[in-house]
Amino acid sequence: MARESEAPSALLPTLLSLIAGSADAIGFIGLGGLFTAHVTGNLVVLAAHVVAGENASVATMLSVPVFVVVLGLTRLLAGGLERVRVASLRPLLLAQFLLLSGFLALCVKAGPRIDPNTANAIIAGMFGVSAMAVQNALVQVSLKGSPATAVLTTNLTRLMMDLGEMLVGHDPIATARARERAKHTWPAIAGFAIGCGLGAACEAAAGLWSLALPTGLALIALFAPPSRRRLSP
Repeated sequence: MARESEAPSALLPTLLSLIAGSADAIGFIGLGGLFTAHVTGNLVVLAAHVVAGENASVATMLSVPVFVVVLGLTRLLAGGLERVRVASLRPLLLAQFLLLSGFLALCVKAGPRIDPNTANAIIAGMFGVSAMAVQNALVQVSLKGSPATAVLTTNLTRLMMDLGEMLVGHDPIATARARERAKHTWPAIAGFAIGCGLGAACEAAAGLWSLALPTGLALIALFAPPSRRRLSP
């Protein structure tokens, strides 16, 4: 007799990838080269400025420690929720939405010609970085088994290795696992890439008001199902 079981859904990771891609592109263009999701990029930019003897922006210098601290705080929050037997996914999605809302509000308040070096812009950027830190953490603690949603390199590497396994692998079990992983990895890759393109286009058209895009998507993600039902024998 068939029975119902939980299976991972690609919808929520794809939404999160769209959020990360659009927020990263908008922040980079609108805030003087600040990456909100791609913290590795900020580290590279910071190192380049230091070696060249140039002054790095305050937001770039703060982004890495802020990202790390928020990751730690998010894990502590998730642990506290787990201790009182509350699922961590929705509270963390809510935290991300609120942080993105703050990011949007501060950028809009600063006006169309925001100076990335002002206190308001720096604080706004840290709201964006914090939102992406929460997203990175929630994928690890609340969506276990899902692909990364804020980077392309890891997912592209995983996808190509799995495609290779599907083409030349000799172990049927390993091939089946590779096929299943690939099915969940490619939507996250497509989501991030599409998000980058949409974010850049919206920023060109509407400036930092375009942060309404990732903020709106975060609201949708708050109510998106993390799993789907399937029948198993």
